[in-house]
Amino acid sequence: MGLIARVRKEWFIIGIVLVITCAKFAPSVGVKGGPLRPEFTITYVAVSVIFFNSGLSLKTEELASALMHVKLHFFVQTFTLVFFPIAIWLLLKVLALTAINGWLLRGLQTVACMPPPVSSAVILTKAVGGNEAAAIFNSAFGSFLGIVVTPLLLLVFLGSSSSVPFTSIFSQLFMTVVVPLIVGQVCRRFLRECLDRRKPPFGTVSSVVLLMIIYTTFCDTFSNPNIELDHLSLLIVVFIIFSIQLSFMALIFFLSTRKSSGFTAADSVAIMFCATHKSLTLGIPMLKIVFEGYEHLSLISVPLLIYHPAQILLGSILLPSIKTWMSGRQKTLTPI
Repeated sequence: MGLIARVRKEWFIIGIVLVITCAKFAPSVGVKGGPLRPEFTITYVAVSVIFFNSGLSLKTEELASALMHVKLHFFVQTFTLVFFPIAIWLLLKVLALTAINGWLLRGLQTVACMPPPVSSAVILTKAVGGNEAAAIFNSAFGSFLGIVVTPLLLLVFLGSSSSVPFTSIFSQLFMTVVVPLIVGQVCRRFLRECLDRRKPPFGTVSSVVLLMIIYTTFCDTFSNPNIELDHLSLLIVVFIIFSIQLSFMALIFFLSTRKSSGFTAADSVAIMFCATHKSLTLGIPMLKIVFEGYEHLSLISVPLLIYHPAQILLGSILLPSIKTWMSGRQKTLTPI
């Protein structure tokens, strides 16, 4: 693959590095009261655009075929929104005894509270011939569920309600997340044929807006001289993130491939990706709302920014092995 093709493929990851670098050298542009006026353009406009875009792009009308696989959906949503945050909370009780930066550890807890993403899990499931319909359903349903469950989990595990009123959080979530999402879905009902024919770049639009949010978040950090990032803590967190993903993928693989589970090989693949992947697109705007006013918001966001490319990288590395396993299972089940 040539350099230009590689840049086009990985433009979003490169974009994250670039906007963080820009925030480092020009933080005054994106701070509150600065030229970008992030307290309005980001807090309200950018977040609303992301969720309107999500509502417009989610093909909920195609999910009926996967709706009846209740056991699979229950497994995925319970694992990602119940087991995952509790397991990380217990792990952090141990890691809190170490010298790892406390705000990065809080960031790991926020990752655990996030819903599944609307794209990466589906793409990887499709690439290996897994149950794509189940992956689409759980990504879409998890996104809707996450609007309510994720802020609650953040408040329960991190107690941010002490500085941000509970009612204020949910009123802002309703106006900037729920309403745009519903409006997007309503618009989709009338524009479905046009959207399917023209195939607008929904993912690109959300990614560009997301880069703006990441930029302003780090502008706040770099403009505050009291915040320092321990590089050793950062490296340890990267290692922990990869370890968590591998461990949870292995656990799900073990649980979902047992004969008593009742899941097919295609189901297992969908479960493995949907239950371990976390949404950056939904996560960053939610953190911006729930932790509005936190001077350490960017440090809390760092693990999620790492988790996103890590899950894609790890999934891509494992694709050949999963494909080989899928082929082997299909040959075993095919009658001679």
